[in-house]
Amino acid sequence: MEKLDLELFPNDSYTTKSNSRILIDKLFLNTRFYFVIKYIQLIFKSRKLARIGKYNRKAWSLSSFDVFKLIESCGGRFNIEGIDNIRNCKEPVVIISNHMSAMESMILPALIAPFKEVTFVVKESLPKHFLFGPVISARNPITVGRLNSREDLISVMKQGKENLEKGVSIIIFPQGGRRNVFKPEEFNSLGVKLAKSSGVKAIPVALKTDFWGNGKIIKDFGTLRRKHDIYITIEKPVEITGNGKEQNDQIIQFISTSLDDWKKS
Repeated sequence: MEKLDLELFPNDSYTTKSNSRILIDKLFLNTRFYFVIKYIQLIFKSRKLARIGKYNRKAWSLSSFDVFKLIESCGGRFNIEGIDNIRNCKEPVVIISNHMSAMESMILPALIAPFKEVTFVVKESLPKHFLFGPVISARNPITVGRLNSREDLISVMKQGKENLEKGVSIIIFPQGGRRNVFKPEEFNSLGVKLAKSSGVKAIPVALKTDFWGNGKIIKDFGTLRRKHDIYITIEKPVEITGNGKEQNDQIIQFISTSLDDWKKS
């Protein structure tokens, strides 16, 4: 798929400027009120485009970037490395990442979609969601039930391979859900298996996005932890050899080491 004419992130790395938080957010005394209101407005804007069939790859990239800038305006400080590993990769890939909060689903399209056609593996309830459903459905995700691991494996392998053959990259979170603490034993090899079966490379992504907490009642609207920096590191494409166990172990180690390093910084 061709690159879009968008320069959202023109360099290999990105660091938020120290004075990005805006006054109106500060006036709400460190609550998430301003963030939630603006976030819902952005979702309804995307939802409107999706319902009239205009939520294409470019619109997705731009709406994702709008959420990215909203996070910065509310005190989020991004530290991103390895954007060129997406930019310079011309073929479709399986992008394998840990999953910490709602943030990565919202902002990864801004980092990836300008350079390649891409979609997510998501739980099957999301495309049916009143608020997010039309937006998610417009990007043709691969859906899994998370109740029967064998059925999920068959579905991801079948739909994933079909997408990759059409040039559509796949973003997958092998933990099966959001986790504040990374546990290697919960990180399955589905992404590596898909890459191996489809004859494509995998791109590992390590991220720390607990700035955006998971809500107790509504998971997508948790507390904003403004003292927590946001980290994203995108590794070089990895070729899957043998049964892929070695590469999956390497991806797990990469994520674990990155998270440990970020805790010390």
